[in-house]
Amino acid sequence: MVQAVGEVQAFRADVAKLLHLMVHSVYSDRDIFLRELLSNAADACEKLRYEALADPGLAAAPFLITIAIDKEAGTLAIEDNGIGMSADELADQLGTIASSGTRAFLERAGVLRTPAAEPDEAPESEADTLERDASADARSLDLVGQFGIGFYSAFMVADHVDVVSRRAGVTEAFAWRSDGKGTFSIEPRTLSEAPAQGTRVVLHLSSAAKDYLEATRIERIVREHSSALTVPIELREAVGAEPRRLTDGSALWTKPKATISAEDYAEFYHSLGGVFDEPALTVHWRAEGRQEYTVLAFVPGSRPFDLFDPARQGRGKLYVRKVLITDDAELLPRWLRFVRLVVDSADLPLNVSREMIQESPLLGAIKKGVANRILQELRKLAETEPEKLDAIWNNFGVVLKEGLYEEPERRDALFEIARFSTSTHPDGGRTLSAYVAGLKTNQTAIYYLLGEDAKRLAASPQLEGFRARGIEVLLLPDPVDAFWVASAVGFDGKPFKSVTQGAADIKAVPLLDEKAETPSEPPAAGLATLYALMKQVLGEAVADVRASDRLSESPACLVAADHGPDRRLERMLAEHGRLGATSKPVLEVNPAHPLIKSLVGMVSAPDKRKVEDVIWLVLDEARLMEGDTPTSASEFAARLTRILVDACAAAE
Repeated sequence: MVQAVGEVQAFRADVAKLLHLMVHSVYSDRDIFLRELLSNAADACEKLRYEALADPGLAAAPFLITIAIDKEAGTLAIEDNGIGMSADELADQLGTIASSGTRAFLERAGVLRTPAAEPDEAPESEADTLERDASADARSLDLVGQFGIGFYSAFMVADHVDVVSRRAGVTEAFAWRSDGKGTFSIEPRTLSEAPAQGTRVVLHLSSAAKDYLEATRIERIVREHSSALTVPIELREAVGAEPRRLTDGSALWTKPKATISAEDYAEFYHSLGGVFDEPALTVHWRAEGRQEYTVLAFVPGSRPFDLFDPARQGRGKLYVRKVLITDDAELLPRWLRFVRLVVDSADLPLNVSREMIQESPLLGAIKKGVANRILQELRKLAETEPEKLDAIWNNFGVVLKEGLYEEPERRDALFEIARFSTSTHPDGGRTLSAYVAGLKTNQTAIYYLLGEDAKRLAASPQLEGFRARGIEVLLLPDPVDAFWVASAVGFDGKPFKSVTQGAADIKAVPLLDEKAETPSEPPAAGLATLYALMKQVLGEAVADVRASDRLSESPACLVAADHGPDRRLERMLAEHGRLGATSKPVLEVNPAHPLIKSLVGMVSAPDKRKVEDVIWLVLDEARLMEGDTPTSASEFAARLTRILVDACAAAE
């Protein structure tokens, strides 16, 4: 009947097309069908365990799920000895799309809220009251299916599906049959044709899915997706063959820590990541409170080959009630991407496909809690077993330092585990606490030097004045160092200061050998004239020329302006198009160096070209010493050749 315009009308659907669309669009991986059917079987066992609390007569043999392969018939069967289904339940739960038996069960048990009763409804029965009182037990059930569509994933691989079920405590059995095209049938079965108790799902595989009749394929899927289910799973590879146990019904992370050996943890770590090294740190805990979840995490003993691959995904396996949801979940910040872990939660909301978890405040809280705990364990390791922490830092310090820049709120905690190479400890392992404890008299800052290679940094001329005063300098060779150190306020009240930026300001720190004879310098007037000439010759190549406090052996070095960015950071930004052009450096010279003394005497010499050649070579040498290239390679070669020719001629 056609309804009048303006009246509320119900949606109509082509069930066959809707079912086909759902089956082939919701799931992207065909293997998922087995995970869904095994999850349903495990749920059936959990439901029976719960109902047996009120009716001990329903207690069954130890729960078990059996997968049976029949290559001749082309079928794959999944059978459980759980609660089973009556004819009405088969119609409601399998014949109604998105009707979830698990959800209905949880609502009856009081775990999920149902709409409030109307005032004129009948009072709750005694049986209902008993179920409500048992709700605390129900909340402990490991039930997954709440959307009522996982079963239909079977039609991705099957032409038609038979479900034979006998409900626990009932002497009737029924069979449900459908080709997934919009219709189904339910017929009675003799008890001999049905399981003694529970449900058997028989998939008549399509011609394109015959590879699921291979035992190795089935075993791989079970171990990958369902190895943590609380019900043991067995595989019968052929009709009449003895079943083989695939899983024991207990995931490692669900067991008490006291019952797990180091060998057990190591074996699980190897299987988790497909690696052969030993874990450097194992962390296993259960979080309780507003969110309840279990975590088993491993810090690898060696650096993964793809640690710096921009496309590298997380190495976290996310489970919900011991069912794998995804094996590449981003459960940790990127600066902890080397950690391999399993997180299992019973509280997370699922989307209908279970292949991706919805972004939710709950998931965010779990991520934060996991990161905090791993960082806490690293800090504890730094206190109790510093040599182990040193090994972890050697492998992953460059990644952990990303956290210093990306998450300033965790900076203080990361500083506690950070290890550095310094001018006095070039082999590394130096903590900021130890650095601050060794500050020299009148030293007011934590000095650092950025570069690309620790050995080259250790030989930098900028360190000469600091070395003469015994001032320790952090050597920072990693690209991320340029970013975190620029944004960090400081440590223990001491600011970070670059040794290549602005004036050194270290004259107040006494020299280690105060009795050593100070090299003589040319007259101040002669130096002023030289600096002016050098600035004139070098022109736009430098911002200024001045005397240096930081040099004691080299003739010159380049530094950044007092208020400009560090030269290393500036070059990195320019290389990535983040700066229009780099600023001009300041050329600092050592007035006591023999070369500078000679230049002072050459200022008034008639051969101006020779003086200019030497001045440009001083600049190019300073550029070479910091790992850069000469201003012009061809001009550098020509100037050097002229100077060498003159030197050889004078020696004859």
